[in-house]
Amino acid sequence: MMSKLRAMTLRFVVLLAGLYMIAAMPALGQSSSNSGDLPQAEVDRIINTFAAKESQFRKALNEYSFKRDAVVQSLGMGGQITGEYHRVSYFTFDDSGNRFEKISYFPMPSFGAITQEDLNDLGGIQPFALEPAKIPQYDFKYVGREKIDELNLYVFDVSPKVMPDAKKTKERFFKGRVWVEDQDFQIVKTRGKGVPETKINKFPMVETYREQFDGKYWFPTYSYADEELVFDNGESLHVRMKVRYSDFVKASAKVKIIEIENPDAPTKEPKPVPPPPPPRKP
Repeated sequence: MMSKLRAMTLRFVVLLAGLYMIAAMPALGQSSSNSGDLPQAEVDRIINTFAAKESQFRKALNEYSFKRDAVVQSLGMGGQITGEYHRVSYFTFDDSGNRFEKISYFPMPSFGAITQEDLNDLGGIQPFALEPAKIPQYDFKYVGREKIDELNLYVFDVSPKVMPDAKKTKERFFKGRVWVEDQDFQIVKTRGKGVPETKINKFPMVETYREQFDGKYWFPTYSYADEELVFDNGESLHVRMKVRYSDFVKASAKVKIIEIENPDAPTKEPKPVPPPPPPRKP
């Protein structure tokens, strides 16, 4: 009886040790250290560096055209698709950062819950997170370090210093987490949502991944969200979003966007310019 009890106790201890080891294991390809092991001066230096790099990245993006394929769906109780918003566009930017969109595919949406704030976030908060001009309006909290694949990353929680009032402003801000690569000091991943929210307008947490292009800049390539949004009146909406960014092409020359009144009209041949008259003799 005693030997059986000891054997059972031993097996129980081994089982507990195994469960502890499993719980302590980091996610595959990702490890973390949240010890906050950096002095405040170093944290401030990192923030200032990646904020400056984010400004450089946005300027560099003005020189590229790219394709965006955005799908936003509403899901029913069993996970079936009950509505969809699908839009495929090509984007270019002018020297001032103004965006020009050319829609190549946009069927009639069957998902009617898309708001103007959703569209604004689709082109701003979700792929880019932090607007360089607004960075001074954010608080940054150093969380720790993580390793994802071969990248060593600094992790920061980000939130507006003052939460704007949705009734008084249309400005959008990012609230969430950013991962900063420790060599280039550029943001390589974000997870967060656009704020402010209202009683009738909620937004999902969107995770965005970036990839390096031309050995310099980390551009967004994939955004994903899958969340049950719960409104103040108790109603809920299950939304799923997938956005892919591709075909980044650097312009070989500055692009000038012009509007053509009648693109199907035949092009007029320019009239030849007569040569100047010979100079008169005195």
